[in-house]
Amino acid sequence: MSAAPPTAPVVSSLRAERWRLRASNARNFARLFTRRSDGVVGAIILLVFTVVAIAPQLFVGPLQTATTATGLHFEPPSDAHVFGTDELGRDLLNLTFHGARISMAIGLLATFITILVGAMIGIVAGFVGGLVDNALMRVTDFFLVLPTFVLALILAPVVLDTIGFDAQLFGIRATLVVIVVVIGVTSWATTARIIRSQTLSIRERMFVDRARAIGSGPGHIMRRHIFPNVVNLIVAQAVLTFATAVFTETTLSYIGLGDPFAPSWGQILNEAQGSGAPGLGAWWYIAPPAICVVLVVVAFTLVGNALDDILNPRGRGRR
Repeated sequence: MSAAPPTAPVVSSLRAERWRLRASNARNFARLFTRRSDGVVGAIILLVFTVVAIAPQLFVGPLQTATTATGLHFEPPSDAHVFGTDELGRDLLNLTFHGARISMAIGLLATFITILVGAMIGIVAGFVGGLVDNALMRVTDFFLVLPTFVLALILAPVVLDTIGFDAQLFGIRATLVVIVVVIGVTSWATTARIIRSQTLSIRERMFVDRARAIGSGPGHIMRRHIFPNVVNLIVAQAVLTFATAVFTETTLSYIGLGDPFAPSWGQILNEAQGSGAPGLGAWWYIAPPAICVVLVVVAFTLVGNALDDILNPRGRGRR
């Protein structure tokens, strides 16, 4: 005789218990995170830059151009222009705030591609094993051997020459899309290796054997059993990857592969170099975007390290 299905009160009680467990886990995570002073400092810095990136016009107005510049060329910092002006008279505080949107957006999209590709390859390679694992890991090793920046430096101009600098994708200029894709496809190897090592451990656990015993397929097991158990690792890795993506975008834009119509921090540094600001002693043209890049990279690193220690305590010895 089969067991009777659970009644509505029982189902409601199970759901309430599940939500109480989630709330307890969230409180425990918040308590552990607030104990990490480095993580808290990093989170505050990122919160400030996130607000600026979401709505820069609320703080400095619309993006200034050569026709809407409000100052003279190369004005040093003053009450009227806190960060000074560039060679066109544009307010550098305005450019730096609007540059935060471009740099952070590119970093976010590139991180999404990196984590998506790396997590998929890592989970499939670790769970399936055999020839599939060997083939995927050889490809991963190829990307690990080549420095990410060097590979991005080679791919970016090739792709831009192929599709054209004036091309657009969903209204976004090709130069920005290429930077996002190039960073994404050249940075996933480390993530894949880390996720694979965790998957190799998880696939040997009892609940995975039970799932196989009741006839669950590989796809179902990877979605329902492997992926939820590597999410913590993915989150911590995503935060650390974001820092690398922002730095790589800044470097690519600085050497001239950015979009001149989208003033990211790297593009501002490129224009400062091109206008001769270092030789003219216009330090205020270089300092704001450079300091912003350093602060964002350091903040993501602090938060990422804190998350890694909290979510993956066994990996604390890696650093």
